[in-house]
Amino acid sequence: MPAPTTPAPAAPAPAGRPARSRRARILAVCAVPVVALLASVPFVPLPFSVAQPGSTVDVLGSHEGKQVIEIEGASARKTTGQLRMTTIVVTGPRVDVDLGDVISGWTRTDRAVMPHDAVYPVGDSDEEVDAHNQAEMKKSQDSATDAARRYLHRSPGELKIGLSLGDVGGPSAGLLFTLGIIDKVDGDGRGGELTGGRIISGTGTIDADGTVGEVGGVPLKTQAARRDGATIFLVPKAECSAAKANLPKGLQLVPVEKLQDAVKSLRALASGDENNVPTC
Repeated sequence: MPAPTTPAPAAPAPAGRPARSRRARILAVCAVPVVALLASVPFVPLPFSVAQPGSTVDVLGSHEGKQVIEIEGASARKTTGQLRMTTIVVTGPRVDVDLGDVISGWTRTDRAVMPHDAVYPVGDSDEEVDAHNQAEMKKSQDSATDAARRYLHRSPGELKIGLSLGDVGGPSAGLLFTLGIIDKVDGDGRGGELTGGRIISGTGTIDADGTVGEVGGVPLKTQAARRDGATIFLVPKAECSAAKANLPKGLQLVPVEKLQDAVKSLRALASGDENNVPTC
C-alpha cells in the first residue's frame, strides 16, 4: 500500500498583498453604487426652472386681433412709433429640469436658471399658476390706468380705459401700459408722439402713484426687445446692473424710478435732446 504523501507547503505570499487585495475588492464594490449614482445624476429632476427671451407686444397696437389699449372719453391719437412690453418664457411648474438643462442654462447668454420656488411660489399646478399670473396682470392693469389718469388729470368718469393682452400674465407690463395710455391721449404734450416714432421697449411694474417697481428676467427681456427692433429700453433704476449683463448691441438703457422720469426721458428723446436722457 503506498505511503501517504504530504502536500508541499505553499510558498508564502509577498508581504502586504492580502491587505492590498482586500482593499482593492472593497473599493471596487463601493465604487459600483457611486458610479451608478453619478450616471443617474444628469436625469434626476432638480429644483430649478429655466427661462429664455419671450415675445414682445406693442401696447399701442393690437394683439390677437384686438386693440391692446381702448380709450373712451377722448379721441385716441394715431401713432407711428411702438411701445413694446417684454416677456420671458419659463419651463412649466411640472416640467422636470435635469443637470444638463441647468449646465446649458448657466453657459448660454439667452438662458437663465432660477430656483423653482422663486418662479412658482403659489403651487405646482398649471391652473394655480395661470390664476396667479392673471390676477397679477389685472392688478397691473388697474394700477396702470390709475397712474395714467392721475398723470393726465382725468377722472374715471371722463376717461374710460380698456386693456387687453390675451393670455399674457404677470405685473411687469404696468409701466408700458401707462405710457401707452398717455401716448394715445396726450402724446408728448406738444402735439407729437411720446415715442418720437421710435420702437421703445421696457419693463417695470407701476403703482397708482407712478412708482416703478422691479421685475425679473431683465437680461432676457433686453434680448427680446432688441430682437424685435427696439433701440431704447426703459428699466427700473434698481435693476440697471442686471440689465447691463449681456446687453445687446444697439440697445440704450434708460433708468426709471417714477412715471414722470419715463415721460421726461421719452420727451427728450423725441425732441433730439439726448444729453438730458439718463443712462444706466
